[in-house]
Amino acid sequence: QVQLVESGGGLVQAGGSLRLSCAASGRALSNYAMGWFRQAPGKEREFVATISKSGASTNYAVAVKGRFTISRDNAKNTVYLQMNSLQPEDTAVYYCAAASRLWAGSSRDNYDYWGQGTQVTVSS
Repeated sequence: QVQLVESGGGLVQAGGSLRLSCAASGRALSNYAMGWFRQAPGKEREFVATISKSGASTNYAVAVKGRFTISRDNAKNTVYLQMNSLQPEDTAVYYCAAASRLWAGSSRDNYDYWGQGTQVTVSS
């Protein structure tokens, strides 16, 4: 079983950038496809980005494509989400998730383990 801890959230002005990190422990991150999701107040948790086990394949939600980049460093057991050109609508709690498969895609049901989340707030 893997444990996931997110960090890097905070308050940023519109147009700014943040980099979220998700550190894994318990099992090597290389065993998992990884994803980032977010949940705004009063809304369902939604897909943001995903990356394959090897890091060779990625996919993004339409709302963040071209602004966010997911990456992974298996040697450091860490996954990242670089977020640029942030907008107030990006305000949410961001969660990383691990899936025991090569590729997990955008469905929450494909992910087996979840972190506790980190708050991102974008002011206008």
